[in-house]
Amino acid sequence: MKNLLICTLILTSLLSCAQEKRTIKGETEFQKEINADYKDASKSPLKEKDRKNFEGLDFFKFDSTYVVKADFIRTPNEKAFKMKTTTSRRPVYVKYGELAFKLKGENFKLNVYQNQDLIKKDGYENYLFLPFLDETNGLESYGGGRYIDTRIPEGDTMVIDFNKAYNPYCAYNDKYSCPIVPRKNYLKTRVEAGVKAFDKY
Repeated sequence: MKNLLICTLILTSLLSCAQEKRTIKGETEFQKEINADYKDASKSPLKEKDRKNFEGLDFFKFDSTYVVKADFIRTPNEKAFKMKTTTSRRPVYVKYGELAFKLKGENFKLNVYQNQDLIKKDGYENYLFLPFLDETNGLESYGGGRYIDTRIPEGDTMVIDFNKAYNPYCAYNDKYSCPIVPRKNYLKTRVEAGVKAFDKY
């Protein structure tokens, strides 16, 4: 009888773990990874009360239209500058290049930046920061714009996948200091891809 009770407890525990793992939602690898990170207390930017009920972020449906090939124009003579953030912190960035691309038949350009402290860390030597604003901000997506992580390409083209656009941590928790998207990176179009605005629980 005792053994049966122990087995029942183990089985119940395993089932509850399996159910917890099933709550990680996402249609793409990117969506699954970001949802897993946000559920993980050691990585999540969410407040504890939001994380407890968290099942997954809201995303626009994956759309290959928003995977674009851009001309990558390096801008090697740019001066370092202090980027504004949501706090008094001013991290040093350099405009590394410009990305010229077509989206739904229209021409657009975005500046891509390099964080001068981050590139000193292992694994981030070729990391680039692509923040942008668009006409979904404040409606379906976070009002402060979104970010895309990318890397320095070997050639003169770069693929931008707007389906991987994510919110600044400030969208979830005001304890963070987040770079404010430069106004020059405003796209006068709706980018219906990536992470949507967060509904706090």
